[in-house]
Amino acid sequence: MERILGIDPGYGRLGYAVVEREKNNMKALSFGVVDTSKKDPLHFRLKVIYERLKEIAEEFSPAVMAVERLYFFRNVTTAIEVGESRGIALLVAAEFGMNVYEYTPHQVKLAVVGQGRATKVQVQEMVRVLYRLRERPKPDDAADALAVAWCHGMSSRFSEVLKK
Repeated sequence: MERILGIDPGYGRLGYAVVEREKNNMKALSFGVVDTSKKDPLHFRLKVIYERLKEIAEEFSPAVMAVERLYFFRNVTTAIEVGESRGIALLVAAEFGMNVYEYTPHQVKLAVVGQGRATKVQVQEMVRVLYRLRERPKPDDAADALAVAWCHGMSSRFSEVLKK
């Protein structure tokens, strides 16, 4: 059994998902978003993310963090701020001794939907189906975190099978 903390980085809204994998079975234990207020300075927003991720790590004790890798941003300021929130997530992973794995959006979409150019709605719907959820996870940041966790769970399962 492996517990995975999936992260969709963001500073306004960071998506997270805690997933348990046992062989081919993946179960969502908890998922949602960490919202921060636009009114607060960036360092306070990062503190909110840090504190919430620590709470999640303390409650669920994940062994692994799967993080979506930053890919392409037109706005450099946004890229820097999202990168800073990603750094906070990596700090929490280090504090709790988690192994960290990174996946590009293309890899995540390929693992979940079967094509790397899938839409947000396609990802949400496949996440609903794969985790046997009653409805599509919302907002899409939470669905993306579930997708990142799924991508890692299936990738690590594939590696286990190859070793045998």
